[in-house]
Amino acid sequence: MTAERTTPGERPRRKRKKTAKRRFGRIRQLPSGRWQARYPGPDGIDRPAPETFATRTDAEIWLTKKEAEILAGEWINPDAGKIPFGEYGRAWIEERPNLRPRTVELYGYLLRVHLLPTFGDKALNEIKEPHVRRWRKHLLDAQVSEVTVAKAYRLLKAILTTAVDDQLIKRNPCRIKGAGQERSPERPVLTVHEVYRLAEVIEPRYRALVLLATFASLRWGELAGLLRRDLDLEAGTVRVERQLMQITGKGLVFTEPKSAASRRTVTIPALIIEDLRTHLRYFAQDGPDGLVFVGPDNGPLRNTNFNRRVWAKAVREAGLPGVRFHDLRHTGNTLAAHAGASIRELMERMGHSSTRAALIYQHSTHERQREVARRLDLLARDALTGPSGTQRAREPGTTG
Repeated sequence: MTAERTTPGERPRRKRKKTAKRRFGRIRQLPSGRWQARYPGPDGIDRPAPETFATRTDAEIWLTKKEAEILAGEWINPDAGKIPFGEYGRAWIEERPNLRPRTVELYGYLLRVHLLPTFGDKALNEIKEPHVRRWRKHLLDAQVSEVTVAKAYRLLKAILTTAVDDQLIKRNPCRIKGAGQERSPERPVLTVHEVYRLAEVIEPRYRALVLLATFASLRWGELAGLLRRDLDLEAGTVRVERQLMQITGKGLVFTEPKSAASRRTVTIPALIIEDLRTHLRYFAQDGPDGLVFVGPDNGPLRNTNFNRRVWAKAVREAGLPGVRFHDLRHTGNTLAAHAGASIRELMERMGHSSTRAALIYQHSTHERQREVARRLDLLARDALTGPSGTQRAREPGTTG
């Protein structure tokens, strides 16, 4: 064996140590001294790692993990997530034809006002957990209500969950515990006397509206959409089949009830039947398809006009500042619970749409609904005919 020849003054060359060829991917050292890894994707395209590594070992570990992703079927095309969030978010809403019009309007507002300014131009795969945390903190610091921030967070999370399902991103960055929960301030519960005080000071054509909202636990849109044929005063029931909603750009629109559970028949306490008879006689539209509740022009009720022109004046005169119309439904639910309604009976009366609750509780029987209405009737009558001797409710068979 002969030694390697060298010229005088020249150091012997060190032979480069050969490394075994990798079975998956390639690694090379860059002029900077850092290491680059490349791998063949399932689509046949050779791709570099998104970052370089300080050591060869780090690059090998990364390639091993990437190979495991491919073998497990968990590989995500890194180019797929380059779609701008704004483009994907708009399509997300448009591709859900079963959303109620008011929900479409709400999602569009949240997307436009609270999501697009921060995330609109970002690629889906660029949105990381720190971005989401900073965005949420910015909204709260800007005095956006906690309820609105929770709604916006849930929408962002839902859009990015679909992006995960579409294999555009690997992980949803919305991971803030409790951020999607709405912590609404506690709403007032009126007493029976306060409900009737409100019914007395409000314009006569809206007296029955106040009473039915309270004692049948109906939503505004359900009340505005009621037709004469939905009321069966002999049976003492009201049937909810539709809503009348104000939709931006479309005006007043009849829509399906809020959920399948919202399509329901509610038994009415006998206490308010005569008020409803009087209302139908003097204020409702004619015919079985006539609207039960209308404005002075005999047209449909508009929530904004009603709140500004009628409701604000009534709560002020009744000494109930800050009470919202929806608080009547909340009050009715509370009174029904005090009257002895079970949780499942309350759910049916309210038109609750919780899937979890529907699995736990059975539907109450029609007879039990009548019993709830009877107890609610007695509770209200007792409150109105107490020691003061005041009788604010009209007795059946009399008119005001």
